[in-house]
Amino acid sequence: MMTACCKNEAPKEKGALEVIKARTSIRSFTGKKLTEDQIHTLLDAAMAAPTDANIQPWRFIVITDDEIKAGLYQGEKHKHMVTTAGAVIVVCGETTRMVKPRDAAEDAEPVERPNNYWFEDCSAATENLLLAATALDLGAVWLSCYPTERIVDRIRAYLGIPANVTPLAIVPVGYPAETPEPKDKWNPDNIHYDRW
Repeated sequence: MMTACCKNEAPKEKGALEVIKARTSIRSFTGKKLTEDQIHTLLDAAMAAPTDANIQPWRFIVITDDEIKAGLYQGEKHKHMVTTAGAVIVVCGETTRMVKPRDAAEDAEPVERPNNYWFEDCSAATENLLLAATALDLGAVWLSCYPTERIVDRIRAYLGIPANVTPLAIVPVGYPAETPEPKDKWNPDNIHYDRW
């Protein structure tokens, strides 16, 4: 993200800490579509997140079709956020995977194993996505899906998500139509050193 600078000087990119502090939830967008390059950059950042044993259980559904966006929250309070976004990215986690058992014969069939840390991995990917949006001068908001069963079931059915994949978050991303100030969440009362 570029910031205004003095005359005759090249604009300075924001550093990571500046982007982190500048991130805030944007819930209203102009409706302007995102470019393929912007979407690629957002997803590339999401996939750079830490992941247990490098399993990378994240799966992403990118929605740019206005009719499909409108159906995500038909008649619900979040509808405006998704319909005005330039794109909506549904962050999902593959909760199981097929692996060969350790020390199994070469011709052994793979067995289904749980991805025990899919939630943490996909949460980290979602945060990276939000930070990347801020760095690109876009806005975004994390709409929770998991663990609310009725929302998970509805989104899974609506988007045709397989049974072993769980939608974690719905992230509308776009050009902000509002400019809320980031909240100062620093609270030294939440910090303990060495012991509680």
